[in-house]
Amino acid sequence: MSAKKALNLKPLEDRIVVEPSEAEEKTAGGILLPDSAKEKPQCGTVVAAGPGRVLDSGKVAEMNVAVGDQVIYGKYSGSDVEVDGVTYKILRESDVLAKVVKKD
Repeated sequence: MSAKKALNLKPLEDRIVVEPSEAEEKTAGGILLPDSAKEKPQCGTVVAAGPGRVLDSGKVAEMNVAVGDQVIYGKYSGSDVEVDGVTYKILRESDVLAKVVKKD
């Protein structure tokens, strides 16, 4: 988490708070990109997660993502919010396309 103090957002139900990764500064070929040409990042780190979605039976479904997970999400998913000068993205767990799994 970029901010040293605790995050004061608590997501509800199956929502998560993601700190997006920084946009690429240059291409694979080494060309520097101006701000207008940078793509919005589609990956980031989960910094907070809700308890899970309430099922019709009344039970709470377990979340598949947890704090600290690296995730990839849809380009136009979620809502951007700014807290203490840091921009976060709040999205539903179903907006997450994949978790990044590191091989040992």
